[in-house]
Amino acid sequence: MNLHNIISEIEKVDPEVYERLDSRRKAIRQFAGIGRRLALTAVPLAFGAMFKSAYGQTTTSIVDVLQYALTLEYLESEFYKKAVDATGLVPDGAAKGAITTIRDHEVAHVNFLTTAINAMGSTPVAKPAFDFSGAKGAGNGPFKDAFSNYGLFLAVAQTFEDTGVRAYKGQAGNLISNNDVLTAALNIHSVEARHAAHIRSMRRANTSDNTIKPWITGKDTGGIGDAVQASYNGEELTNQAGIEIVNINGKSISQAAATESFDEPLTMEQVLMIVDPFLPA
Repeated sequence: MNLHNIISEIEKVDPEVYERLDSRRKAIRQFAGIGRRLALTAVPLAFGAMFKSAYGQTTTSIVDVLQYALTLEYLESEFYKKAVDATGLVPDGAAKGAITTIRDHEVAHVNFLTTAINAMGSTPVAKPAFDFSGAKGAGNGPFKDAFSNYGLFLAVAQTFEDTGVRAYKGQAGNLISNNDVLTAALNIHSVEARHAAHIRSMRRANTSDNTIKPWITGKDTGGIGDAVQASYNGEELTNQAGIEIVNINGKSISQAAATESFDEPLTMEQVLMIVDPFLPA
């Protein structure tokens, strides 16, 4: 994840971006004045009110991005709901607690995006009937045992989270005109990144495979294989904004380390192709 780089690029277009973000932080602190912290379930309503009062009118492109993000959050929230409800899938204790927390985060993201889209005068896209086997409705895809095989479940979860991180980053530039939406999207982006790192750590603990890292190296799938390769293609880039990161400024920076330093964005088209097998025919 490289939020600093995104904000730096935004600053080139909007030099006052930091002042805008600071003012938004003050607004958020005013909300927080109700208590030490907004309850998870209150976040969608609070931010929805902010959208409605400040941005009653918006561009179609921003709504399109939010609808697209909502589809991805539906996918993740339903996936984790099924995992938590699957008897004997996730081990009790820390693992069950972590997956339950991630489920709650994804549900909150769905609620937030739904509220935001409604506040902008649009109707949220309907939740699809997902096929988590990856067979586009046939139910017999490569991930058909994801809710009975804990290792496979974690592998699919990792892929969803890694894809989500890249998907949000890919849309940041389309949200520059609306600081509230941009800030919210980047907040969700950071949560997805934490999810991805934690799921990867859970996979490492479950398999005792020390080659699995909390981050992506090159375009390596972390041992999952060709079925998810599309989610990782492009991550092998080592050139950022025209600057080669490998051995930058004479420092000993390996190709692996250079690729690990940045998450490359995915376009909406690329992401939709990745999730298409999980959607109904």
